[in-house]
Amino acid sequence: MNKRLVILGGGESGVGAAVLAKKQGYDVFLSDSGVIQPRAKELLEEHHVTFEEGMHSLPLILTAHEVVKSPGIPDSVPVVEDILHAGIPVISEIEFAGRYTGARKICITGSNGKTTTSSLIYYLLRNAGLNVGLAGNVGQSFAYQVATQDHDIYVLELSSFQLDGMYDFKADIAILLNITPDHLDRYDHDLREYVRAKFRITQNMHEDDCFIFCRDDEISVEHLNRIVLKAKMLPISQKASVPQGAFTDGERMLVKYGDAEFEMFLNELALQGKHNVYNSMAAALSAKIMNIGNPVIRESLMSFKSIPHRMEQVARVRGVLYINDSKATNVNSVWYALESMKTPVVWIAGGQDKGNDYTPLYDLVAEKVRVLICLGLDNEKLHGSFGDKVPCIIDTATMEDAVARAYENTTPGDTVLLSPACASFDLFRNYEDRGDRFREAVRHL
Repeated sequence: MNKRLVILGGGESGVGAAVLAKKQGYDVFLSDSGVIQPRAKELLEEHHVTFEEGMHSLPLILTAHEVVKSPGIPDSVPVVEDILHAGIPVISEIEFAGRYTGARKICITGSNGKTTTSSLIYYLLRNAGLNVGLAGNVGQSFAYQVATQDHDIYVLELSSFQLDGMYDFKADIAILLNITPDHLDRYDHDLREYVRAKFRITQNMHEDDCFIFCRDDEISVEHLNRIVLKAKMLPISQKASVPQGAFTDGERMLVKYGDAEFEMFLNELALQGKHNVYNSMAAALSAKIMNIGNPVIRESLMSFKSIPHRMEQVARVRGVLYINDSKATNVNSVWYALESMKTPVVWIAGGQDKGNDYTPLYDLVAEKVRVLICLGLDNEKLHGSFGDKVPCIIDTATMEDAVARAYENTTPGDTVLLSPACASFDLFRNYEDRGDRFREAVRHL
């Protein structure tokens, strides 16, 4: 009898897992409590996957030998509690897909910079002529690519939610960029639980594998001493030189792995800003581990274009620059965005709060922000945090209104920065939808 696999969630990862499971001969059932998008339904029907939407039929779900859960579904929802209570294993799509590929896997996690670093490494490897796929939290799902393509290498952006459901999966190169308080609402507001989730990226690694971490990140380094790691430890730093890894000397980035070396002037990097130097160092170091030549690394780091929704320059209207940083869903991301600003800022922020502590932003906001435009259903916390630091605070409930009010309150030379520090789900489908609506509103000015 075929093993029965139940998939919770009919989004990108769930549909990909269903297609791969069918290909591997499983009896597959997909359940989504919401609405499944038309293209996803077409794929499920094309691969003869039984599915339901708008409900979870518990008797059907509890017949599973194993459940693949979408990373967006917390363990605290009743259907997952029932599954766990029944003793049925619950895994992530990444764990499931990892069973069916022998490809090398470069895995990136961190509170900030994951997508940029993943996209940069993918770009670099493709420029080197390698057969590589980009998946995880970005692009087509890992499972779908394993089912329908045949890559030699995968670059995987991994969130803490995906890592939570990973047990036997192993990275060949694991990158932990940084850890700042984020998603604490999913971790009982306990930073230690969130840190544990991030460090799961190192589980099962061997002596020949490589672990890249930021030596300047206090939380990462503090917990590094508490785990046993067989992998080669390769730090990146902008504060101190390292014998193996990557560091800066003020003007240059220097990368060392084994006997191989690479260096490049920081002002040549396509991605500017302190946070992007870390991302570029992690990418260059990964490339040296993969034995890629220095000319390809240099050219790639010089020509890479920033990803959508991450410090994306949308337009300049009447001398005012509009920047879409919708992917900044936590305080630390906003800190980096504000830190890089060289002009007065009209800041659009707000959304679904994730237990944010705004104190790290106080000095930067007081120094750089002229107007704060709150965009959310509940803006009370923003008012309480910044009421005495920003001369003008305006409440809005639509992106069109937020952009219009920003336009009214700018002078030539200002920057309007959408950098929300919050999740998007109170008013938008996701951060992409939020960023797209910002772009659209700016273009209508």
